[in-house]
Amino acid sequence: MATINDVVLIYFEDNPVAFARIEDIDADFKADWYHVTLLMLQLPLQTVTWILRDVYIEGETFTMDGKRMRLEKVEAPPPLSAENEDNDEAKVVQHKIPNKRRTLENDRKKRPEIKQTDKKNNAKVVSLQDRFKR
Repeated sequence: MATINDVVLIYFEDNPVAFARIEDIDADFKADWYHVTLLMLQLPLQTVTWILRDVYIEGETFTMDGKRMRLEKVEAPPPLSAENEDNDEAKVVQHKIPNKRRTLENDRKKRPEIKQTDKKNNAKVVSLQDRFKR
């Protein structure tokens, strides 16, 4: 059964439509019914509260406005182990991230071709860094 802080995949008419995190589960006054507060993991972030039976939280199909809905708990994939290293589908590519931060000013010093104007179109290049200084 999904519980607080679990991530669930919400199905609408048997199609996955959104992820949500269960924020809270409060008992309703009716037996086996609960107020389930979900943080919808999409933009803009919003919370919704659905009143669901315990079996619906466990993944059984239910309806909202006559449309089939279902919650499915999302499990993180297991970490790669030594026995999975030979499997081509389970390889992880690691990238080194340089410690030095790149800035536009550093690029201009290293590459003089980065200029303030575009010679072809005679257009001015506006720096966002300069634009937001006030």
